[in-house]
Amino acid sequence: MDWRVHWLEAEGDLAPWRDRIAAEIETARLAVAGLLPPFRLDLLVERVAGAVIPEIGTAGRAYRPGLCALTVDPLNPNFAASLDTGDIRRTIAHEVHHCRRFAGPGYGRTLGEALVSEGLAGQFAGRLFGAPPEPWECALDDAALRAHLPSAAELRAPNADHAGWFFGASGRHPRWLGYTLGYRIVGDWLTANPAPDGETWVGVPADAVLAASAWSAAA
Repeated sequence: MDWRVHWLEAEGDLAPWRDRIAAEIETARLAVAGLLPPFRLDLLVERVAGAVIPEIGTAGRAYRPGLCALTVDPLNPNFAASLDTGDIRRTIAHEVHHCRRFAGPGYGRTLGEALVSEGLAGQFAGRLFGAPPEPWECALDDAALRAHLPSAAELRAPNADHAGWFFGASGRHPRWLGYTLGYRIVGDWLTANPAPDGETWVGVPADAVLAASAWSAAA
């Protein structure tokens, strides 16, 4: 696994946390290497005030098959805890899964495909580190999920309102609906396929995952 870490510090020094962050990245690299074939990756680490999930003080983003980023905000009151809870290693694993899926079937253009891509990445990170769902992956209970299930047409429609479904930006859906629903959909698929190999984790067709879940079948 040839991962190259690039520290972007024009907007803030990362020296006090660099060793801790680097150790978390290495933990993620070793865990991923145990499941996925070798690949090259550039990983950006940047400090940007406010550009994180407020509840954890960090955020991740995947750009293309060989590039992803970790954003941290040490001024966020929850950032210090994220260094101790494994948040960073899971964030890296989540974004790396996106990168490898980009190299295969892609993230997807429809809402159904996006739900599967996010659910796979979340379940992948959780399985690697034996972690429970992240807050955004269990943000709604069953009743709330049923009240906001997308229709079959919405699942298949291209260029869905991603910010609305996943972040609640439109006001039509609860915050983190897409992440929670995707996590549950992939959870059903994993029940039927409990030990996917690395190729399957990143390359399984979205339709196969959707077909295995009662949450998407209900649409």
